[in-house]
Amino acid sequence: MLKFISLHLIHRYQASGGSKKLFNIECNFEPTCSEYTKQCIQKYGAVKGWRLGLSRIRRCNQPGLVEKIDDEVP
Repeated sequence: MLKFISLHLIHRYQASGGSKKLFNIECNFEPTCSEYTKQCIQKYGAVKGWRLGLSRIRRCNQPGLVEKIDDEVP
């Protein structure tokens, strides 16, 4: 149930434009932090998926970074 709700919320966030539209910032990673979190939740479940996703979000949006960082789901 928590997994379903989490994936639905992420889908709504992505459909509304994500960080670019809502916060006027761009993710430094490929795939984006929301997509990474979604993939982690699908692979590991809600608790571990959110933990991995949130640790990724804390590393995101480094203002001086020029290139996107490839960071796939472990």
